[in-house]
Amino acid sequence: MIQYKSEFLRELSWRGFIKQVTHEAELDAYCASGTPVAYIGFDATADSLHVGSLLQIMMLRIFQRHGGKPVALMGGGTTKIGDPTDKEKSRPLLTSAQIDTNIAGIKRAFAPFLKFGDGASDAIMVNNADWLDKLGYIQLLREIGIHFTINTMVKQDTVARRLEAEQPYTFLEFNYLLMQSYDFLELFKRHGCRIQFGGSDQWGNILGGVDLVHKVEGGKAFGLTAHLITTASGGKMGKTADGAVWLNADKRSPYEYWQFWRNTEDADVARFLRFFTDLSQDEIIRLEALKGAEINDAKVALANAATSLLHGDAAAKEAEAAAKAVFSAGASSDSLPTALVPQAELDAGLLVAAACTAAGLSKSNGEARRLIEQGAIKVNDELVSDPNAKVSPADLQNGAIKISAGKKRHALIKAG
Repeated sequence: MIQYKSEFLRELSWRGFIKQVTHEAELDAYCASGTPVAYIGFDATADSLHVGSLLQIMMLRIFQRHGGKPVALMGGGTTKIGDPTDKEKSRPLLTSAQIDTNIAGIKRAFAPFLKFGDGASDAIMVNNADWLDKLGYIQLLREIGIHFTINTMVKQDTVARRLEAEQPYTFLEFNYLLMQSYDFLELFKRHGCRIQFGGSDQWGNILGGVDLVHKVEGGKAFGLTAHLITTASGGKMGKTADGAVWLNADKRSPYEYWQFWRNTEDADVARFLRFFTDLSQDEIIRLEALKGAEINDAKVALANAATSLLHGDAAAKEAEAAAKAVFSAGASSDSLPTALVPQAELDAGLLVAAACTAAGLSKSNGEARRLIEQGAIKVNDELVSDPNAKVSPADLQNGAIKISAGKKRHALIKAG
């Protein structure tokens, strides 16, 4: 590995991001001079991004901090195909209206991490539907298709795996490589973009774009991928027992977000401090050295730093205070996730199982009943043993009922 001249690549390197790069020395020189431009594409498969996409956003953030211009590409066009990468079956096709709704939700996730504007290094957000929706089929075949060979395309891991397993790989999906490569070409022409970032599963698609820019425009373009992140226990990053860890606050509260990071496995703390915070190298090295019970201090530092980036310092402090109140004093806190139930339902007696479901502590009343039978549910810190137990206005404490699932998940129920 070369000794990088650009501050951006040096920081990516010590933080452990870099998996693969093209034209390493030339990329380093490009990043070290002027205002380099780089993009990452995000398909609109849901109305929010989750923590699994945060590594890519952090790459753009670090890039901007070192003087680069980030391009956040919304996949309004490519989502109509669906990225087949590492998928064992075709994605469900979304309507244009669903995609537009999802993009509107996804956009909110970027504001805390990137500075958008008209300045030289200000981030911009573009939508590939602006050019893909207007691209004629014959035009695509003649201008783009001639630069790709079936020989190369079938060697991509996803294609080869599907064919070997005799699973369908549709012609629609087969075109995704062309679409993503065409995005890079358009961004090169429109915005002078020369770098595409992505996870290492996107390596084949990124190489397609780099090659297309060279063949069509004679330009130099570069690719850089980050490691795919799994937890130390082998779990998928951003997934928990109760669902995805969404970035939008209306889908995952600041308190729940803080708790996700606070509950990081011991073996993951050092990596996650490097990947998902702005903490300095010296501070991270200090936190990495903590052992035994002191590693909890590193987890709190991780939770505070990650939550501050997304939700702000005040939200992080509130979440930490709420956690201390819940875990240390056994008290309730207004910073906990709160669910509103109709006053009439509470007056009539609300099943504890239904309260768990309303609060997001279980996916169904049946699951909540099983948790009760397992001794995992508490109401106002008192264990519930009857699967048909109910709560009523008599259980309100300071206007709320505290529901707990296990030792780490808590929520409030209020009438409203």
